[in-house]
Amino acid sequence: MVYLRSDVIKVGVERAPHRSLFKALGLTDEELNRPLIGIANSWNELIPGHAHLKDVAEAVKVGVRINGGTPLEFNTIGLCDGIIMGHEGMRYSLPSRELIADSIELVANSYQLDGLVFIGSCDKIVPGMLMAMARLDIPSIFVAGGPMLAGRYRGCDIDLHDVFEAVGAVNTGKLSLDDLKVIEDVACPGFGSCAGMFTANTMGALSEALGVSLPGNGTAPAVSSERLRIAKYSGMLVVDLVRRDVKPSQVLSREAFLDAIAVDMALGGSTNTVLHLTAIAREARVNITLDNFDELSDKTPTLCRLSPAGKFHVQDLHEAGGILAVMKELSKKGLIHGDRVTVSLKTVKELISSVSVLRREVIRPVEDPWLIRGGLMILKGSLAPDGAVIKLSAVTTEVKQFKGVARVFECEEDAVKAVLNGKICRGDVVVIRYEGPKGGPGMREMLATTSVLAGSGLDKDVALITDGRFSGASRGLVVGHVSPEAAEGGPIALVEDGDPIAIDLTSKRVDMLIPDDVMNERLKRFTPPPKKFKRGVLSRYSDVVTSASTGAVFKELI
Repeated sequence: MVYLRSDVIKVGVERAPHRSLFKALGLTDEELNRPLIGIANSWNELIPGHAHLKDVAEAVKVGVRINGGTPLEFNTIGLCDGIIMGHEGMRYSLPSRELIADSIELVANSYQLDGLVFIGSCDKIVPGMLMAMARLDIPSIFVAGGPMLAGRYRGCDIDLHDVFEAVGAVNTGKLSLDDLKVIEDVACPGFGSCAGMFTANTMGALSEALGVSLPGNGTAPAVSSERLRIAKYSGMLVVDLVRRDVKPSQVLSREAFLDAIAVDMALGGSTNTVLHLTAIAREARVNITLDNFDELSDKTPTLCRLSPAGKFHVQDLHEAGGILAVMKELSKKGLIHGDRVTVSLKTVKELISSVSVLRREVIRPVEDPWLIRGGLMILKGSLAPDGAVIKLSAVTTEVKQFKGVARVFECEEDAVKAVLNGKICRGDVVVIRYEGPKGGPGMREMLATTSVLAGSGLDKDVALITDGRFSGASRGLVVGHVSPEAAEGGPIALVEDGDPIAIDLTSKRVDMLIPDDVMNERLKRFTPPPKKFKRGVLSRYSDVVTSASTGAVFKELI
C-alpha cells in the first residue's frame, strides 16, 4: 500500500471527524482513498488572463479523475498589472506575489495535500505560484491560462502596449481621439495574458524552460482547445508524479534555472524575470545572482523579436514551434542541459528531439540571430553599485552610449505629467526614484512613462533611470531595478537636476559624472524620507522586503 501525505488527515479511527467533514462536501470513501490533488486556481473576474480559468480548472479536474486522483479546488488572489498600472494600485502588484505564495502554502500544508496543480496567468501570479511550488516541494505541475490573441488595427496586429503608446501619440497630435477609441476597442480581443512577450507570457514560457509544465504551456493561445488538452494531461500527470514521488526539487535544479535564463535571453523577455527567477531560485535553495544573468546574456543570441521589440506575438511563436523549438536552437550552442528531468517524466533532450522551427522569421537560427547576445544586460557603475537592468532587445540597435542631464522626479506620476506637458527634451535623463521595493513601496512599473515617451517620439532621444521597474511592454533606453534603491540611501537618492549621467552599453555601466567630494557632501546631508504608509500590507512589506538585486524577496528572520 502506497503511503499518501494526506493519510494523516483521513486514515484511522481518530480521523472519523475529518472524514465526516469531507463527506459533507459530497466526497465518497472511494474518493478519500485516492491521492488528494489540490487545484490552486487564481480565477477571478478582474483579469482578462484569468476570466477563463474556471474552464481550465475543470479540464485539469477531468484529468486528475481519469488517472485515479481526487481534485479539490481552492483559490488565491490575482491582480492585473495593466489595469492597476500608472496609479496607486501598482504599489500592490509585487507584494501580491509573496501573498500568493504564502496563501498556497497555508492551504497545501493545512490539508496535507498529496499533489498540486497550479493554474494561473499574468505578471505576479505565475512567479508567486512557482515560489510556492519550490517552497512546498510536493509533486506539482503548473498550467498557464495562455496568451491572448493579438488585436487587429488597419491590417496590423496590435496589443496592449500599442494602446499605452497611443496615449502619447494623441498628446502630440499624431493620433486623433477617434483613432485612439478604435485602438482601445480592438487591441485586447479576448481572454488571455496580453499578447506580447511581456512579463506574464515570459513567465509562462519560462515555466516550460524550467521543466515544471508541459510542452506548449507557455505559448498555446488561451482560447485554443490545445489549452484544455494541456490542462487535462497535466491533471493526469500530477497523479503519476504523486505515485512516483517526483518533487519540484528534482526538477528545479541549478541547471534548470540556467536554461530558463538562456531561454529568457533568446526571447528578449521582460526585465521582471530577473526579479522572479531569482526569487523562485531562492525558494528552491538554488543560488542565482545578477551575474548569472549577465554571463548567460553575453553568450546567448537573441533569436526572437516579439512585441514590444518587434511585430510578432506569442501566437506566432507558438506557430513557429514554441519554447521547445527555441531550446533546440540554443542546444546547438551548448546552452541547454539536455539530461535534466521535467514534470513530463521525460528529459529535456527527449522533449526537444522531435521539434523543429516552423517559421524562421519568428525564431532565427543561432547562426543568424537578431543579436549575437541576449535581450537583457546588467549594468553597474556609480549610479548602481549593486546593479541595474536594461532590456537590450527593446533598445534601438544603433544606441550604444547615451549622455544627458538628469531630470529628477520623486514618483512616476510627476514624470508622466512632465512628458505630457512638453517639459522633457531630447538629451534628458528622466530619473524616477523612491519607487523601489522598500521606498515605493512595491516597486511600481513605469510603463505609463515609457509609453508616453515612445508615443511622443522621444524614446530614442531620452533615457529613463529608476529604482522601480518596467513592464515587459516597455521599450526604449530604460534602466530599472537600480540598486541600492533611493530609500536605502543608494546613489540614485543623491542625483540632482542638471547632473550629467552616462549610460554605456559597451562597458555595461551607468554613472553619475559627479566628483567624489561632491557626492560625499550630498551623502552627509541625506536623510531618508519617512515611510509613505504607516499601516496595512504596504507598511509591513516595506519593513521586510529586500533589494531588487536579490529578487525583492522577504528577509529571512533567523
